[in-house]
Amino acid sequence: MTHPVIEKTIFLKAPRADVWEYLTQPDKLALWFHPPKTPLTEGQPLAMFGAESGDKLIWGDVITARAPEYLEYTFTVGPMGDATSTVKWTLDEVTGGTRLHLRHEGLPTGDAAFGLLLSLDKGWDEHMGRMRGYINEDT
Repeated sequence: MTHPVIEKTIFLKAPRADVWEYLTQPDKLALWFHPPKTPLTEGQPLAMFGAESGDKLIWGDVITARAPEYLEYTFTVGPMGDATSTVKWTLDEVTGGTRLHLRHEGLPTGDAAFGLLLSLDKGWDEHMGRMRGYINEDT
């Protein structure tokens, strides 16, 4: 059995530097995802919190933050237990804006983990859709 990988690509009507802010700055992340208390910075811990609950929902470490082209961090949520996955964002310039690619790998496997995989897959669709709405409204 191969390890599951979630991959998503969207096109945004904004330069990479603007999209980068939506991936790393707390006020922008709060619009479409779960806000951290500090900007995502290479070599620093990652902690994202529920906007309404204030509970820590996602944690890990920022591995690489190469503005405005590549962001990588480890990613754990409660249902994963001790497992750690990796989220990689690639930002490519395209005519008229940015191509944003997500690769979420290292996800748990097995029958019990399939529900989590479905939830993360759906969640990324919803979050990236919200990001698209905010970014395209701002331009």
